[in-house]
Amino acid sequence: MSGRVQAAVSFLGILLIDQLVKYYVEQTMLPGESIPVAAPFFHITFVLNPGAAFGIFRDQQWLFLATALAFFAVFAAFYERLYRSGSLIHFGSVALAAGAVSNLIDRIRLGHVVDFFDFRIWPVFNIADIAIVLGTAAVLWALFVQKKEIR
Repeated sequence: MSGRVQAAVSFLGILLIDQLVKYYVEQTMLPGESIPVAAPFFHITFVLNPGAAFGIFRDQQWLFLATALAFFAVFAAFYERLYRSGSLIHFGSVALAAGAVSNLIDRIRLGHVVDFFDFRIWPVFNIADIAIVLGTAAVLWALFVQKKEIR
């Protein structure tokens, strides 16, 4: 399977899994409801997040929509260059884009993002957030650590 096909499968997989889990949470729980999974450390908690990470920029939907659309436009415009930049940058960017698009879908569809992973010591988050963080970490690692190791 080519790198482009793997990237498309990864992108769609992250997007679909995140959206399906969010839909399941929406259909089976009430906002604010929390189910202990490994009490007291881990719960599934249905949170409607109108802001960004840690709830910052609350109710600034225009900002989130514009940022996500601009990011995706840049991602699409530079995809060929990202593809040729090595697998960490390529797949990190794909994960980052998939997470951003999935949260964008929530904002367009619902006006907020559905979050559900609750470790009680960290703000509640979702699968798209994990993809964004891991994708960003992969790109930064490739740019700042891996490049130095090659030199």
